[in-house]
Formats: sequence, structure tokens, C-alpha cells
Amino acid sequence: MSRYRLDNDVLSFRFAATKIDRFGRPRELLEQPGDLREWFGLHGLPVEAVADYDLPEARKLREAIHRVGTALAEDGAPASSDTALINAAAMAGRARRWLDVTGERRWATEGGFTVADGLGVLAEDAIEYFAAHRDRIKACENPACRGLFLDGSRAGNRRWCSMNFCGNRNKKLILRHGRALTASDSTGHA
Repeated sequence: MSRYRLDNDVLSFRFAATKIDRFGRPRELLEQPGDLREWFGLHGLPVEAVADYDLPEARKLREAIHRVGTALAEDGAPASSDTALINAAAMAGRARRWLDVTGERRWATEGGFTVADGLGVLAEDAIEYFAAHRDRIKACENPACRGLFLDGSRAGNRRWCSMNFCGNRNKKLILRHGRALTASDSTGHA
């Protein structure tokens, strides 16, 4: 079983989830270069090498994606510094999509696949979803989590990043204490 959240359909939102419970007890999953390389590999991005100096850049992109997604989920305007960072990452990447024989989307470059190429894929994915689905982008109602997700429900009323995580935490809290998660439940853990 992976330590990374793999249950989000949006690749860039999965990347944003490499920091867990960011408003409760934050936990960084990208602690060392090998963690970023592992995450890329799990998502079909064949980054060949990750250096120490790549981690701060990856984390900056991750946080910009989260802030822009949160602003859109709250019907706000994203900060121009965040959109500039995402746009710059998208422009720096050389990866291009291609379709394999099973019908799956893959990425390739001419030459080696660099961290900049992997971050470019994530930035392009974020841009695609932010622009095309801004009315369906939501932030988890668990105040400790606030993870991003694309609400594909017919009524547009999904509340949790995942029923397996935050939705179940809320159900357990209701059963145990007769109330739902609130901002005072800073850990987000039932």
C-alpha cells in the first residue's frame, strides 16, 4: 500500500495531497529527493534523477496549486504570484502526451525526463482543471484537510476529498460525539 493518496482523479490535486492535514497536524510526504522521484514514478512520470535543490521547487508548485484551487473553490481570485509560478512551471516542461496501445495517457520527452518536465506536467494538469472545471473544484470540508477535489456528483454537493478518509472520520465523530467536524477539531482525526 502506498503512503501517498492515490484516490483523487486529478493528478495535480494528488500532488497537492503530498502534504497531509495541512491545517491540523501537517505532515510532509516529500521529505527527501527519493520521495519526489517515487511519487513521479507512481504516476507514470519517469523522472530520472531528483536533486536536493529540486524539492523546494516542487513544494512551491504544490503549494501554489493548493492555494489557487482553494481560491477557486471559495469563489475567490487566485494570487497572481501563484498563477505566475504555475504558468512558469508549465512553460519549463518539455513533456508531451501520447496514447499507448491500452488507451492510457503517457508522457514522453526527447532525451531524459527531468524534474522540470514532471513539474511541467503537473502545472499543465492544474491549468487544464482550473480553467475547464473551476465550478466543480472543491476543498474538503474537513477543516484540518482542505484537500482539493473535482466534484463530479450530479447535484454538485460532494463534501469530502474522499469518503474513505475524511468522510469516514466525520461519520465516526458523529457516532462518537453526536456532532460533525468543526474548525475546533484541529487534528481532523476522529
